[in-house]
Amino acid sequence: MKKFILFLFLASIINTISATDTKIIVRAKAKDAKFIGSSIGGAHIIIRNQMTREILAQGKTVGSTGNTTLIMKTPKDRYTNITDDQTAKFETSIDISDPTFITIEVVSPINNKQASISASTSLWLIPGKHILNDGVIIEIPGFIIDILTPRTHHYMALSTIKDKPFKIQANMVMMCGCTIKNDGLWNAKNIEVKGILKKDDLFLKEVLLTSTASNLFEGETAIEQAGNYELTVYAYDSKTGNTGVDKVNYIIYN
Repeated sequence: MKKFILFLFLASIINTISATDTKIIVRAKAKDAKFIGSSIGGAHIIIRNQMTREILAQGKTVGSTGNTTLIMKTPKDRYTNITDDQTAKFETSIDISDPTFITIEVVSPINNKQASISASTSLWLIPGKHILNDGVIIEIPGFIIDILTPRTHHYMALSTIKDKPFKIQANMVMMCGCTIKNDGLWNAKNIEVKGILKKDDLFLKEVLLTSTASNLFEGETAIEQAGNYELTVYAYDSKTGNTGVDKVNYIIYN
């Protein structure tokens, strides 16, 4: 028994000695935009051993959204990096003694749950063979939409809104937090933004929203009846396939 315990102890020491620090950088990049970093709360990264599901490392990306010219305006040659020292990343070192098949999971944005996207990839991590420079880049599609008006579960008297324009307002940014505006780098004119209005669970109408300021989209409609209303605001860019949605419920009473 003592020999067996000694054998296990020595095996553990040998395994520990042979384990090698292996560095890896993971980044989350908004589709058709820049990197997801500190300004939007970061992207949450989880690195697992795919076989055992053991979490080997986790954390969030920290840093800037990156260099706009380099990422969005410069033609890409093979092996050319699109990041610099300040570009948001999650960097870690994992001790492994054998080639390990890992899964990298990304959830972003962290602080806007209605817009959170999960994405993942898998790859072999080889002891001592670091994955640095741009690292592993995982793309996050979509838009972050927050309906500003009407407010969630807001009670409004029909007499105060009837025969008046009923305003719909939504704030929208790229998944990296980058600005959307008319004729901007992320051009609001290229994005279809509409509100789908339901009353008592039945479709009522669609309302077009247009850009009135940076990241702000507005539209107007008429409300003629009391009831329980649901507003869904969606965005769709036919060139990139980016989409986004937010929903609120509110009440109109007599």
